Amino acid sequence: MTYVYNRPEDFAAEALRGLVKAHPGRLRSVSGGIARAEGTRPGKVAVVVGGGSGHYPAFAGLVGAGVADAAVCGEVFTSPSTRQVLDVCRAADAGAGVFLTFGNYAGDVLNFGAAASRLRAQGTDVSILLVTDDVASAPADRAADRRGVAGDLVVFKVAGAAAERGADLAEVDRLATRANARTRSFGVAFGGCTLPGQDHPLFGLEPGQVGWGLGIHGEPGVGEEAVPTAAGLAAELVERVLAERPADADGRVAVLLNGLGNVKYEELFVLWDRVHDLLAERGVRLVAPLVGEYVTSLDMAGCSLTVCWLDDELEPLWLDPADTPAFRHGGWRAAPAGGAAGGVVGPGTEPAAEPATALVPATTEQGAAAARSVAQILHRARTALHDAEEMLGDLDARAGDGDHGRGMSRGVDAAVEAADAAVAAGGDAPSVLRRAADAWADKAGGTSGALWGVGLFALADSLPTDAAVSLDDLVAGMSAARAQIRSVGGASVGDKTLVDALEPAVEVLVAATGAGAGAAPRSSGETWQAAVRAARQGATATTQFTARLGRSRVLGDKSLGVADPGATSLALLLGEAGAAVGVPVPENSTKEAR
Repeated sequence: MTYVYNRPEDFAAEALRGLVKAHPGRLRSVSGGIARAEGTRPGKVAVVVGGGSGHYPAFAGLVGAGVADAAVCGEVFTSPSTRQVLDVCRAADAGAGVFLTFGNYAGDVLNFGAAASRLRAQGTDVSILLVTDDVASAPADRAADRRGVAGDLVVFKVAGAAAERGADLAEVDRLATRANARTRSFGVAFGGCTLPGQDHPLFGLEPGQVGWGLGIHGEPGVGEEAVPTAAGLAAELVERVLAERPADADGRVAVLLNGLGNVKYEELFVLWDRVHDLLAERGVRLVAPLVGEYVTSLDMAGCSLTVCWLDDELEPLWLDPADTPAFRHGGWRAAPAGGAAGGVVGPGTEPAAEPATALVPATTEQGAAAARSVAQILHRARTALHDAEEMLGDLDARAGDGDHGRGMSRGVDAAVEAADAAVAAGGDAPSVLRRAADAWADKAGGTSGALWGVGLFALADSLPTDAAVSLDDLVAGMSAARAQIRSVGGASVGDKTLVDALEPAVEVLVAATGAGAGAAPRSSGETWQAAVRAARQGATATTQFTARLGRSRVLGDKSLGVADPGATSLALLLGEAGAAVGVPVPENSTKEAR
């Protein structure tokens, strides 16, 4: 468990502030994360890493000479928001472009990708690399679908060393991509990790069992067996990571034996004693191996083995010096000429944050009333999500990583605050919802934050500026939200996502208002109730699916029998939205289903 915290929702931010205070003169806080205190050297490619908190030393502890110029830091096990990525990249950019690299997780892909698109549109050169080293999460013929785990460190190190040497953005990208393609990891767990404030781990194992192929966000493994001896464990790890040796590999390997939080150094050294010998027996020549904690998962009892097959290009970059708060490698060298001179992006020279979404004033009383209705719906949604937070978290712990309930609560809290401020400023309904959507996406983070953000933005575009909101307006907005969510997230019905609840609800609304041939007319309230029933049925149907997208996709049949938390929360909120404007929640309501 996590013993030291104040409010669980403040844990990540307070830990980050403490890290910066522990390293004065080396790190500085920036909006969305941290950066080198002295800034990025002028004319140098800015290497920006990131992801959710809970993995220290990744990601914040790797900011420093020879690795990263800045890190974007989301909530625990939750991807940073698009706004966080934008702000950190702007703080780190020194004129030679930004190299963004992170583990391959759906929320990170969405938010880092959206930020990169916006930066490119504004004239910043950006490259993105997803780390995909985890052999347990997809077969070799689908290597691009694999997760990024402890191989993150190897890829970050190669990118950072190339940038320190003065390589341009295209060359940094090429070398890091080569490192990623030649890196393999496999991990095991003996017990789950526990989110701050929770009294039970995200997953458990029977006594005497080990989980093979765990993730670093609390996801359970893909198989379980009796706990082996250290020698047996070493043999399993070595066999897994060496199984995909590149055809041109000459035996040189960077190796990382990584503790995940609760398997400590003496145990790792016992394991390394045998891993070292097995690698040597297989003809592997170790180059500056590492044993310790580098990419953790809070207090998870587990470890992983990573190998990167080096060559004449990669070996010097792996051996180049690095000096960060949590990672020293290869000694220290003086900064290149001009490295600490004028022009450095440092404290006081940070770019201004992106302006808030424009606020358009309501021009009629009907328009003002519609804006107040938007805020009223969000208030009701906040109450419902806080009531359901534990239930949604438990669902997600069984089919994902356990953070959905808390992430949705964070998002709706921010949305309510933004909506209330926009109403107080006299904004119209679209403006109020856009401000709420922006805040939701920023504070919720993760996949759900990104999807709710783009969905609510699309819905806002269909709301009238000076009249009451009609059912036709809502149907048009829901249709637009569906299209945007499917476009951004790439999900279809049957993938075990919120689309499984959204799609049938929108179909009911479109059929009812599109005057389906011979259909009996329904009142707006009856139509909305029918849509809620369809969403609920869609969410329930996800118990029969194995996940094809998101973090739980690697669990295979383990996700059967568990409703998707995203679909469940969407169905819940559709019912609460209707109730907020006087539409009774249908029988067998989501409250009863809890």
